Amino acid sequence: MSNKLDSFSLSSGMEACLSLERELNKLLVRFEGIKDIGHNLLDTAISDIKTLQDDLGNVPEDQFLSSEQVERVKSVMMKVKSSLAKFGGEHRELHSALSKYGKLIDRNFVADYAATSRPNIFNHPDKVGLINKIICQHYHRQGMHDVAEALAEETDVQYEFTEKESFGELNHILDCLRNKDLEPALVWATAHSQALDNINSSLEFKLHRLKYIELLSKGTNYQADAITYARNHFRKFVKQHEKDIQVLMGMLLYIPNGINTSPYSCLVSEELWLDTYELFTREACQLMGITVHSPLAICLNAGCSAIPALLNIKQVMMQRQVGPMWNGKDELPIEIDLGPDSRYHSMFACPILRQQSTKGNPPMRLVCGHVISRDALSKLCNGNKMKCPYCPMEQSPGDARFVIF
Repeated sequence: MSNKLDSFSLSSGMEACLSLERELNKLLVRFEGIKDIGHNLLDTAISDIKTLQDDLGNVPEDQFLSSEQVERVKSVMMKVKSSLAKFGGEHRELHSALSKYGKLIDRNFVADYAATSRPNIFNHPDKVGLINKIICQHYHRQGMHDVAEALAEETDVQYEFTEKESFGELNHILDCLRNKDLEPALVWATAHSQALDNINSSLEFKLHRLKYIELLSKGTNYQADAITYARNHFRKFVKQHEKDIQVLMGMLLYIPNGINTSPYSCLVSEELWLDTYELFTREACQLMGITVHSPLAICLNAGCSAIPALLNIKQVMMQRQVGPMWNGKDELPIEIDLGPDSRYHSMFACPILRQQSTKGNPPMRLVCGHVISRDALSKLCNGNKMKCPYCPMEQSPGDARFVIF
């Protein structure tokens, strides 16, 4: 869903493109300026030469030029030479800037990304099928159902649920919300009312609130309709949203003078619509069991953010001759922080070894309740006994239990 489910931040690759675009615009402006200067200088030089040619044409062939005519020729020659020298200097500066732009491209974009990839990771048919499935889902999110179906047919992708209908419905509802049409969203929220209550969602109430405010904004002729709507739809939300409903009732006093100029004008702002739009996206995706953002977009965004750092560490490793870029199958040589929105797994750092836990070195809970890594547990063992490094309570290493966060 373009501009709907996929609202991802600018990656470092995009920032590099924008930087190059700004420099290119400066070069183009400079080129246009030099072109205008060149045309003016050339026109002036041609005009001076033609004028000199006309003057000299009137001199008889057997007559020598006068001193004034000689000085005139020298003056025109010096002026033309000066103009050409000025244009040549401008051209050299432009050529220098253009050369620097080429180097800027080389700095921002690296042709060889082999050191940051593992070419054999997608050799297994199951992994290739997973990639095709993610691509198909991305096309469905964009509303390009025909492309997704063609790809699914050619790659034998099997869906766990009906992608086209699910994303098609969400696309339609989000389009309507952008156009301030609440009816499809209200129908969907009513149909999924119990599921929304199970996740303590306020989406249904906020949709009804927008509808109520929409009726109030139409003026006194719709006051009775607004009151009737509130009685029919706000009753079930009194326990959770009592104060909000009281505020909405207070808006009735300002209908004659207009809600937009009342103390409640903040409730008719665009921010309320935007908040409801984003909330609907999150809650609908949660009920469907999918991520708010496209997995393909998330992976590409993460890769664009990580590659520059990995290329930098590659250069350092090559200079220090430390061998391959990384040896661990599931680890990178440096930490890549993509922000809190891109953290999908719990992390545990061993307080003893100061290492992040992995599948091969998971967190272990001791009898006393303290948690350390398996490697730390092994190093602290003394036969069949060990002491907790914090209590220190003496216990058997076999009593430690694997912890899943």
